[in-house]
Amino acid sequence: MHEAFFEYLKKFNCPLLSEEEKVLIKKAFIPTKLRKRQYLLQAGDQCKNFAFIVKGAMRQYSVGDKGSEHMIRLGVEGWWMGDRESWVMGTPSVYNIDAWEDTEVLLVTRPVVLELLRKTAIIGEMMRQLDERNNMANLRRLTSSISATAEKKYADFAACYPGLVERFPQHIIASYIGVTKDTLSRVKRQLLRK
Repeated sequence: MHEAFFEYLKKFNCPLLSEEEKVLIKKAFIPTKLRKRQYLLQAGDQCKNFAFIVKGAMRQYSVGDKGSEHMIRLGVEGWWMGDRESWVMGTPSVYNIDAWEDTEVLLVTRPVVLELLRKTAIIGEMMRQLDERNNMANLRRLTSSISATAEKKYADFAACYPGLVERFPQHIIASYIGVTKDTLSRVKRQLLRK
């Protein structure tokens, strides 16, 4: 599983990992398998681990008063999953995170990441670039949720994340983009007619 992470790190235009850095990373990131619907995190618990998805798909969501699920994040291979606020602040999470498919992840704790930041430049560069990308994606999503039509929300989602359209069912995608399942069905029918 670690080889997938080493390949992932190449995307950040950093120098190649030394053998010493590879050993540190292998000790830091614990391979774990989750069965479909198995929780990585449940609301009310502190997020102690962040997960790098090697294989599979996961979702992060909150549950409303009436039991409806509100999708916050979706993730597949090469993506990260965890509740950053809970992980950093040590507070209980308001989110559930579970495996949508049988999933293989590499888990890392915050103290271990802080230690890696002191010992390897590549982890710091990766985190810096991920923070930049995450901030831009969050702003795009916020702007879309405030002002975009259902058609535009879905078109933007499908253009940015074509792999997610194939991996997650319509009701999850509808929740993620902030429309009803019926509205998403209508939007998809209209797009097919065009």
